[in-house]
Amino acid sequence: MDTATRQLIEYACYHRDPRNIATHFVGIPLIAFGIAVMLARVPLGGADALLPGAHWLVWALTGVWYLRQGRWSLTVPTLAVLGAMVALADPLAEADMPSWLAWGLGSFVVGWVFQAVGHVWEGRKPAFFDDLRGLLVGPMFLVAEVQMAVGLQRDVRAAVIAGAGPMRVVNRPTAAE
Repeated sequence: MDTATRQLIEYACYHRDPRNIATHFVGIPLIAFGIAVMLARVPLGGADALLPGAHWLVWALTGVWYLRQGRWSLTVPTLAVLGAMVALADPLAEADMPSWLAWGLGSFVVGWVFQAVGHVWEGRKPAFFDDLRGLLVGPMFLVAEVQMAVGLQRDVRAAVIAGAGPMRVVNRPTAAE
């Protein structure tokens, strides 16, 4: 079994409630975008340098980590999505200070609020409390969830269910309640 699949199984153990996963589809992108916005204003090599900002350096370093996990059908799309967020952060680096802070810190904080609500529903702490790699696995988990929802990554889906268990069934109130 490749490292990416093992990482997803470990992460999935903390994410079996579909409401929690739904909050992650909002929270994780907002957090990643917020971090990119904040780092976009940090120049590399001085303010007049032709080098990209620190957000691109962090993206490249995380890219090395993702590619080392194997299963490029998950890791490359994850890098593409994160790269799009980093690119969207570029113009905000040039914004005035209040706008830059509002986008960067605002996205980051709102993203964590979504995460917190999801984990209250889950009844479990976030995966990164036990292993900081969970912060990197989260975006890959979302890409895997989308791919599995459209019928791809069937072997990953089977491995996740075997290792983490099935998704929790959430009881919804009926009209009579």
